[in-house]
Amino acid sequence: MKALVRAGLAVVTVLPLAELLVTALHPPGTYPPGLTWPQDPHWSNFALAFRSARVDRALASGAVVVLAVVPAVLVLAGLAGYGLARLPFPGRRVVSGLFLVGLVLPREAVVLPLYQQVRDLGLLDTTAGLALALIATHLPFAIVWMRAHFASAPAELADCARVDGAGPWAVLRRVHLPLAGDALRSLGLLLCVWTWNHLLFALVLVDDPLRRTAAGALDAFQGRWGTDVPLLCAGALLITAPVVAVLALAHHRFADALVRGVAVR
Repeated sequence: MKALVRAGLAVVTVLPLAELLVTALHPPGTYPPGLTWPQDPHWSNFALAFRSARVDRALASGAVVVLAVVPAVLVLAGLAGYGLARLPFPGRRVVSGLFLVGLVLPREAVVLPLYQQVRDLGLLDTTAGLALALIATHLPFAIVWMRAHFASAPAELADCARVDGAGPWAVLRRVHLPLAGDALRSLGLLLCVWTWNHLLFALVLVDDPLRRTAAGALDAFQGRWGTDVPLLCAGALLITAPVVAVLALAHHRFADALVRGVAVR
């Protein structure tokens, strides 16, 4: 039964990608009739989409945003999660509750305040402004994730380190961080995917499509070539290929982390 469920989930996951590939190989300007392999596959559609959508610039821009957002969120979430889980201070429960509230707020509700703040900082239409907005919206989930990990770590190890004279920073660096590898890697994978695929803030905060996330660049390409379905599918595959490759290579480690109870609970 488990094998059957896994096979069904695999088919549901792979089928959309297969349909994108088959559609992308049809002649440009046509409307392919469903999942049918073309008699004369047009592999040149990928080269045409690469040039037309400036995929190289789009991928570079998406990578810059990911590299700006993910490390910053991991560092801030690691420090905040450790403090909320292991350092007693007045109002700790209230602060933790505020981050939980941040999990349920829809991004549509905060896009206007974020736009005004980014505008006041003079960072509209910049990668820095987009990165700051994404860091702010990713932090609540990341902090709750890391707090759950640090709270579930064995307290005896930290107690032994304190007996040896280690302070809070030393306990974090020598005890908790080595144990947090799976949690940080899994969180980093999720943040990479979410940042790469993020569209709303990219459209609102950045006018230039080539300075948005990869999904934002693809939206601009869709607006230009929306009537050419094969070319649009070719561009979509080129834009999504990096994140699909990352997920394919790292899914075992991510699944192991979830099985070990790293996920928020």
